[in-house]
Amino acid sequence: MAKAKQGSFILKLFFFFLKIAIYFLLFSLLWIVIYKFIPVPITATMVMDKNGAQREWVDLSAIDSDIPRAVIAAEDSKFCAHDGFDAQAIQKAIENNRQGKRLRGGSTISQQTAKNAFLWQGGGYFRKGLEAYFTYLIEKIWGKQRIMEVYLNIAETGIGTYGIEAGAQRYYGKSAQNLSVNEAAKIAAALPSPKKRAVIAPSGFTRRYGRTIAARMGVVKRNGLDGCLY
Repeated sequence: MAKAKQGSFILKLFFFFLKIAIYFLLFSLLWIVIYKFIPVPITATMVMDKNGAQREWVDLSAIDSDIPRAVIAAEDSKFCAHDGFDAQAIQKAIENNRQGKRLRGGSTISQQTAKNAFLWQGGGYFRKGLEAYFTYLIEKIWGKQRIMEVYLNIAETGIGTYGIEAGAQRYYGKSAQNLSVNEAAKIAAALPSPKKRAVIAPSGFTRRYGRTIAARMGVVKRNGLDGCLY
């Protein structure tokens, strides 16, 4: 009798978690499909930002092509070639972490977009697992153009500033459609740490990194590394 009750409890527990998994799957799919067609209204990072969240959504077609080239050059040179994950970069990041080193570059633009749009900042295996799940789905459902469009509209570009349009207006007083190569490169150079790295009159590493990105942008264009966008 006791074994029968235990078996019944385990079965109920199994179906309980199965229902949760099904509901989560349906909800997340609906969430992703909705965001494929409408601007992302807000993110967890924006909600938690004590400095507010100045932002202005613009379509990818209204963003100068040098800006996607700048972020591809800075963040993810294989953006158009991978399926959301850069295995080599991930492996290199793991190896460096084992050696006690820090290496930026394990996350692709697709992964960063999934994290920014649907999740929260910070690490942890649970969040990383959800990030991989959402990354896989947006690659399949959104496609590269939409991923880049969302990324450029919700990435933090300064203190209380989100998206490339708000960043362009803040730093240069003009639309993201009219940024120069060097201006786009400077914003891309500050993207990893927009609260710490200066866009206007950058110095040290940020200045050198911006120049490197500007040079790489030519490589991105010549080699068609942005071919999935245009």
